[in-house]
Amino acid sequence: MKKSTILGLVAALFMGQSAMAQSNQEISYVEDPAQGYLFNSFSNNWFVSVEGGLNYQFRHNNSERSFFNRFAPNAGFWVGKWFSPIVGLRGGLNFTQLKGLGREGGVGPYAGFSDGYTRYKRNEFGLNFDAMVNLTNWWCGYRPGRVYNGILYGGAGMNIQYVPDFNSDGERDGWTNGDNKNLTAHVGLINNFAVSKNVSLYLDVRGVLLTDDVIKGGQAQFMDLQAYLGLTYNFNKATWSAPVVPVCPEPTNCDAVEARLQAANARISDLERQLRDCLNRPVEKVEAKEGPLCTIYYTIGTSRLSRVDNKVLGAVAEVMKQNPDQKYTVTGWADNYTGSDRVNDRLRHARANGVEKVLLRNGVNPSQLDVTVNSGNLNDMGEKFVSLDRAVTIEANK
Repeated sequence: MKKSTILGLVAALFMGQSAMAQSNQEISYVEDPAQGYLFNSFSNNWFVSVEGGLNYQFRHNNSERSFFNRFAPNAGFWVGKWFSPIVGLRGGLNFTQLKGLGREGGVGPYAGFSDGYTRYKRNEFGLNFDAMVNLTNWWCGYRPGRVYNGILYGGAGMNIQYVPDFNSDGERDGWTNGDNKNLTAHVGLINNFAVSKNVSLYLDVRGVLLTDDVIKGGQAQFMDLQAYLGLTYNFNKATWSAPVVPVCPEPTNCDAVEARLQAANARISDLERQLRDCLNRPVEKVEAKEGPLCTIYYTIGTSRLSRVDNKVLGAVAEVMKQNPDQKYTVTGWADNYTGSDRVNDRLRHARANGVEKVLLRNGVNPSQLDVTVNSGNLNDMGEKFVSLDRAVTIEANK
């Protein structure tokens, strides 16, 4: 056996024992966020939000109006989806009522103020789209079950204005379309607090840039600070899964493992020594006993040669003719377990003479043949193998 084969078997034995020992320890499987996150199917991580709050408009001359009289209501409805723990999109409808004070004449003045100021109020309905970034998951890593998440967002939209309508007497008579569509841009921060896996409450602080060309004097841009309290409901799966990896516990005591390793090393050293001794041991030369050139077997009580036997003896004759100086002994055999001595002796001579006749017929020189009989058993292996004793052997003389 080769050295590499022996060492391979020992190593396999040791590894097998180690694997069995490890299998006896419980292996746990946990999600590993360090491996990234698995994206959910498109039907997951959808949400809807409803919100309401107040806004405070910052515009030229608004400071002439009383502080508390400048607050106005606003509300919104959103539908969105998170595409990863960090990035999401949403779209929704928004209502904002604006209060202000200006010199340009305003829209439907309620009452005159000194120095030519005119108080105005209008309602704006808008369609908005936002891109969202979860700052908490970005900076601190995603963790399911976290209560607070800070979400930064920004987007744009378009508002349609509705202004107070007045009759011919100057009295207010409902609201009318202001015939003006204003583009908006906004940025904000959502402070989201999870109540359950699917429900959360939030405080949204938003800054909005509005345009306005209703007020006389051309288009103007101004800021509106808004604050909302909202409720969000998450549909289907709202969490994210990390790849699952196996965690193998550390062995509590390594003495047994070290002992097995030392025993394996000792066993390997012993096998290497045995291999060296085996390779250095002199090889014993065993001389194989030369057998007869040919053996012809017979059935019980017969000396007749078959067609196959004649072909074999023809080949033997060719060998003899190629070695004319070599003499050969043709010996007739019969078993001593069946038949009488007289019958067996006749069979021995008949078998030997029959083989001699075929060899001579195939051109063998008579001087090369020494025909004889042997009264013993050819193999002498017992009565069970008696068929092996009914034969004629042809041997080259030494």
